[in-house]
Amino acid sequence: MSSESLKPAPALCRRTLLAALGGAGIAATLTACGGSDDSSSGSSDASASSGSGGGAALAKTTDIPEGGGKIFADQGVVVTQPTAGEFKAYSTVCPHQKQQVNSVADGTITCPAHGSQFNVTDGSVKKGPATSGLTAAKITVSGDSITLA
Repeated sequence: MSSESLKPAPALCRRTLLAALGGAGIAATLTACGGSDDSSSGSSDASASSGSGGGAALAKTTDIPEGGGKIFADQGVVVTQPTAGEFKAYSTVCPHQKQQVNSVADGTITCPAHGSQFNVTDGSVKKGPATSGLTAAKITVSGDSITLA
C-alpha cells in the first residue's frame, strides 16, 4: 500500500459547508417567495374587490384636517376632509405622468413632478398639466376610524 492510500479524506471546510447550506436556504426561500407572490397577489386582488370592509385601518378621523387631507403613500391613497365630517379618498397617482402626489394644503392636492393640482372635494383638476382628475378610492368611516374598503 502506498502512503497516499492511507491519507484520511479531507474534512469539509466550514466555509464550503456554510456556502452550500446558504445556497440551499436561498433556493428554498426563493421558491417559497415565488409561490407566495403568485398565490397572494390573486387572493389580495379578490379580497380588495370583494368589498368586505375588512381593509387596512388608515387613520382616525381627527388625523385628517378639515379643508385638507393626509397622504398614505404606502397604501397609495390620499384621504381628504373637504368639510367637517365628510371624508373622500383618491389614488396618489397623478394621471399626467403617473408620479405620486406629495402634499395636501389649502384645499389642494399637489403633484411635485409638473405642478398639477387637484381639488380635495372631488379630485378634479385645479391646475394642469394633468387633464383628468385623481381616481376615487373607496374608504369606510366607522365612528372615528377610517379604513380602506
